[in-house]
This record gives sequence, C-alpha cells and structure tokens, in this order.
Amino acid sequence: MSWGTELWDQFDNLEKHTQWGIDFLERYTKFVKERTEIEHAYAKQLRNLVKKNCPKRPKDEEPRFTSCLSFYTILNELNDYAGQREVVAEEMGRRVYGELMRYTHELKSERKVHLQEGRKAQQYLDHCWKQMDNSKKKFERECRETEKAQLGYEKIDNDPNATKADVEKAKAQLHLRTHMADESKNEYAAQLQNFNGEQQKHFYSAIPIIFKNLQDMDERRTLKLSESYKGFADVERKVIPIISKCLEGMVVAAKSVDERRDSQIVVESFKSGFEPPVDFPFEDFSQNIYRTGSEGTISTPKTDSSRADPKHTIGKAKGKLWLFGKKPKGPAVEDFSHLPPEQRRKKLQQRIDELNRELQKEVDQRDALNKMKDVYEKNPQMGDPGSLQPKIAETMSNMDRLRVEIQKNEAWLTEVEGKPGVRGDRRPSADVNHHHHTPHGRESPEGSYNEDAPQENRGPPQPDPHEFDDEFDDDDPLPAVGHCKALYSFDGQNEGTLAMVEGEVMYIIEEDKGDGWTRARKQNGEEGYVPTSYVDITLEKNSKGS
Repeated sequence: MSWGTELWDQFDNLEKHTQWGIDFLERYTKFVKERTEIEHAYAKQLRNLVKKNCPKRPKDEEPRFTSCLSFYTILNELNDYAGQREVVAEEMGRRVYGELMRYTHELKSERKVHLQEGRKAQQYLDHCWKQMDNSKKKFERECRETEKAQLGYEKIDNDPNATKADVEKAKAQLHLRTHMADESKNEYAAQLQNFNGEQQKHFYSAIPIIFKNLQDMDERRTLKLSESYKGFADVERKVIPIISKCLEGMVVAAKSVDERRDSQIVVESFKSGFEPPVDFPFEDFSQNIYRTGSEGTISTPKTDSSRADPKHTIGKAKGKLWLFGKKPKGPAVEDFSHLPPEQRRKKLQQRIDELNRELQKEVDQRDALNKMKDVYEKNPQMGDPGSLQPKIAETMSNMDRLRVEIQKNEAWLTEVEGKPGVRGDRRPSADVNHHHHTPHGRESPEGSYNEDAPQENRGPPQPDPHEFDDEFDDDDPLPAVGHCKALYSFDGQNEGTLAMVEGEVMYIIEEDKGDGWTRARKQNGEEGYVPTSYVDITLEKNSKGS
C-alpha cells in the first residue's frame, strides 16, 4: 500500500509520523547505550569482587582444603565470566550503538531533503493557484465594467437629447471594455488550464514520489530497528558457549570438594604425634599426718615407675604439648623444637626440600660457570677466565653452606623420626614447669626444653665431687618444707646427689637456691640433691620435719 495514492492529502501527518519514527530510533539508541554502560559496570564489579576474595597470602601458605581450592577455581571462572560481560559491552557498543548513531544521523538528513521537496512542490502549486485566482478576479472585474459600459451606451443611445458625439463616445467605451474583458477571459482560461495541469502533476506525480521516498525511508528505519534487535541478541548469544564453559567449570569445582580429604588435611596439619594422657593416679596427701617418729617413713602406695604422671602430662606440660591449652607464643627456634613431633617432622622435611632445591640451583650455576670458563680458556678473545673465579668461589661457598644446613636439618629429622611419640619424650623445661617456685632467670640443669634428645641420655650437669661435702655435716635432720614427686629417673652417681626413680615421693628439706638443685630426703632418711627440673614440687609452709 502506497502512501502517495492513499495519503496524498496527509503531508502534515506524515511529517509528524516520520519525526516520531526518528524519536523512537533515538530512544532505542539511548537504551542500547545504557545497557552497554550497565554491562561495563557489571563486569567491573565482578572483577572487583573476585579481586577482593582472591587470596593475598603466598602460595605456600594457601589452605589446601578442597573447599578452598574449589572456591578459588570458581573465582577464576567468575573472572572469565566478567571478561565475557566486557565482550558483550564492547560488541554491543560497536555493532549496535555505534551503527544506530550513524544511521540516525543519515535518517535525519534524508527526511529533511524529502520534506523540503514536498514543501517546495506545495509552494509551487499555491503560486499557480494564486495566479489563476488573480486572473479570475480580473476577468470578473472586467466583465462588470463591460456590463456598466453596455448599460451606459444603451441609455445614451435611447436618449433623444443626446448628441452624436456622446453616442460615439459611449460606443467606443463599450468596445474598449469588451476588448479588455475578452483579454481577461483569455488570461483566466490560460491560468486555469495551467493550474489544473500543475495540480494534476502535483497530486499524481510529485507528491506520490515524495511520499514514496518518505515511505521507503520509514520502512528502512523499521527494518534497521529489526536488525538492531537481532544484533542485540546475537552479541549475547555469541558469548553463551564460553559462559556455559565458565558455569560448567564452577560445577566441576563444586563436585571436586571432598569432605574426607579436607578432614585428612586437618589431621595432617594439626597432628602432634603425642599420645593421649593416662588416668590420674591416687595421691595420698595424708602421709605426713600418720608419720611415726621411729624411722620417719611414710606409707606410700606403690606407683608404676614406667608410667608418666598425668599431673605432669596435662598440668605441667600443657604449655608445651597444647593438648587442651593455647599454643605458646614464644619465638620459633631453628630446629622447630617448639612444635609437636609430627608438625616438627613436616617443617624439617619442607626445609630440607627447599635447601635441596637451592643446592641444585647452585650446582647448575657452578656447572654453567665452569663451562663458560672452559670456553674462555679455549677462546681468550671471548673473555677472561679469571673474571669468573670470584663467582665460582662464591657459588662453591654457597654450596658448602647449603650442604651443612641440609646435614644439620637431616640430623634433626632423624632424631624426630627415630623416637616414638610417647609422653616420656615430652620432657618440660624448668622455666616452663616450675615458674611458680623457681627464681626468675635461673637455668635448670638441662638448660632449655628439647623434644629431640632421648630420655635415657638426659641428665643434670655433673657437680663437683666436693661441692656438697659440707652440706651433710650436721647430725640433726633438717625439717621438711614440702614434698615432691620424681618426674624422671636420676642415677645420682656423683657425691652429694640423691638417686631416685620416676614416681618416687620424697621430702623437700631445702629449696632451690638458684643453681638448679633441690635438697630432698627419701622416706628411709637418705638425703641429697636432685635436679629441680626432674621433680614436681609442692611446698607446705606448716610442714614439720622429723
């Protein structure tokens, strides 16, 4: 259906319609622009979200839990997904928004040309109509003047008093008006014929062509919108395969979560290698009440010397063993002796592996330098072999240093792997276990806590043979100030020392004076010095000696 034949008289309405079409095109263009901005902002926010949740710690400190690793995989997939949103925004801006902006500008220019042609044709038709109307009015006026001249001539001609000259004058006036009327008639007929021709041409030729051009322009605008709608969807459709892969990667990451593996990692991360504590034995504190004056002996239930005292296991050593307490906050030591055996073994193995990798790098560098030195010796023009000697010496020094470190750490590792993870290996230091009755700054006979040394090799420093000679000259026994229980066995081979077995109960007759030794008396009356760090001491202010 053609606008030219059906809407020949609707120029103004078609002008409004085409303007509405351009306005709608501009509105859709603005919609695409805003959608592009939303996609850009969405992609940026996704990337910021991924960046905020990505781990900031070094790789070797990353949690190895499958749930964490899966989450980091999901973050990587989400980052790729954000990249596809950026692709959508860029393609939409280039293929859809940019093309619409260009086409809108062209459409405005084309519409302006067609409307100008229509207005020009209408103006020409109006001009022809005015010419025809003017000639018509002139013809009408001349006819009225001719009629007046006709009536005047007839009146003078019938008047008997009129002279011949008056009659001739009126006759001449009539002839003039009749001639002018005939000319006006001829001009009016010509203008009328011209106007009718132009009007026919206007409504059946010029206007239909202009309206057809406007119709074609409007249909192309509609088709352009259709193509833009499709392009809008195609941009989204092209990234769907990649987005689907991102989503599939997230699903695969979710399926890779292994709760049992995570539980195993928890065990590997926190396993100490210690055994659970044994039951508490009964300790009879009434032994001092029922003492007899004959021998000063105490009736004490026998205890298994091979079993560790749970009081020591939990109460004394929990600062070291961390069974139910907090981890000590002291500085880490080089041999990781502050850690439980299992964690210490892992740390040492990791350090050995790192040192071996560094050693291999140094070996490779030494080999490369030696090869370069050989090349320089064979081709002196390429370089001075002596210039490489400092670097070779430095590399050899680094290798020696690394080998020493490896041997030292392997020795520590051998100690950890060679001893069983039992409570007898967890020997507390004096500064940790006896801080409640040991003066500040005192050193125990053992020095500091060491998990690695085997129990049978431990012992206090050997005192001077005559160190305690004058300590036992008095005949009167000293009063007891408390009692103690042996945490470990002590041979007491040196003069002045007192042998004891693990779990044995004795009296304290003299406290540690800062040298790491405590004077004790056995139930049979034998006295001597024992290492303070080997006993669990309980002071009794009101105790009386025998």
